[in-house]
Amino acid sequence: MIDFRLTTRQQEYREFAHQIALEEMRPISLECNRTEQIPETFFWNMQKRFRGGIDGQAQRYVQEGERSAALLAMLANEELAWGDAALTTAIPGPGLAAPPLLSQGSREQRQKFLGLYEDEQLHWGALALTEPGIGSDVAGMATTAMLEGDEWVINGHKHYITNGARADVIITFATVDKSMGRAGIRPFVVLKGTPGLIIGRIEEKMGLRASQTTELIFENCRIPRENLLAGREASGKTGFKAAMGTLDATRPMVGALAVGICRAAYEAALAWFQEELPAGYPPFKRHEIEETLEDLRQRIEMARLLVWRAAWMADQRLPNSKEASMCKAYAGELVMKVTSEAVRITAPGEMSERKQLIHKWFCDAKVFDIFEGTAQIQRLVIARRMFPKVNIP
Repeated sequence: MIDFRLTTRQQEYREFAHQIALEEMRPISLECNRTEQIPETFFWNMQKRFRGGIDGQAQRYVQEGERSAALLAMLANEELAWGDAALTTAIPGPGLAAPPLLSQGSREQRQKFLGLYEDEQLHWGALALTEPGIGSDVAGMATTAMLEGDEWVINGHKHYITNGARADVIITFATVDKSMGRAGIRPFVVLKGTPGLIIGRIEEKMGLRASQTTELIFENCRIPRENLLAGREASGKTGFKAAMGTLDATRPMVGALAVGICRAAYEAALAWFQEELPAGYPPFKRHEIEETLEDLRQRIEMARLLVWRAAWMADQRLPNSKEASMCKAYAGELVMKVTSEAVRITAPGEMSERKQLIHKWFCDAKVFDIFEGTAQIQRLVIARRMFPKVNIP
């Protein structure tokens, strides 16, 4: 039996996340976007809210046997992105470092590195995968890791790293042997302050301006041998699979964030149409806007269900590479369509705060078609899963 209804607990969890977005994010969204700065009080408020509310609820559900951790994360991400996607990415916690640690780290490594986030201080995590020469083509990675005695020496250059300058734990992918291609890739844990880890420029961006996107440079960066996740020194494609497994976990999150922005822009355009549409607007124009809004509403619902399916499969421990790529590709393109239509619909009249938010969401939207793998790469992943016997390059 297929049931698309949320349980009472899941709905309560969703509503709690929405309150955070409404009370903590929306009031400071435009100012943070303008200044590219986030008040420190926001970080402390988020840490308190998450540890006492969202994370605490999720842990209780898991402990009580409710297998819905991934779905709960999607529900929270959609609501928080409805508030502000840039602020959502800046919330303290292990962040993108968590998926590879949880999936590839040994029990001791998980306890050691995730344990850093259990004190009362502000801590962040990051994932260093993208390089100037490679984005979606992970197999072309140039960052190297050489074993010298009991230390790994990392050299290379990563960019577009979310929270890279703040992160206490950076999961860094590097190759131990370029001639091995994908099979040479390994995931390493690099801690903040490690000699040889250099924080480069903080990017100035068109969208998600309050989100910190950083360049990281590794110059003879030495880390302990045991910082190789799970000690995976054997040959094979375990490191590459770790990178791909991480993307299978994060792509639905990106889809959920995109759905949140879609919903925010749709609701703002609908409210403008109902409350601010200039008098004397031609009837045929009104009808055209109504049709557009209804079409967008249906598409947003489809995107949400694609995200939920990918999350449900993750919760059931089912392979979800195809579904993760499908929801990310669809939502990543849809958010551009919804925000651009919202800009077009609300064009008449003065620039209100509502319109400023719509324009901000339009600028934020583009990156959702790019990061965690472009739409073209998502279609390649989908095609490979749908036609495994066809030689797709």
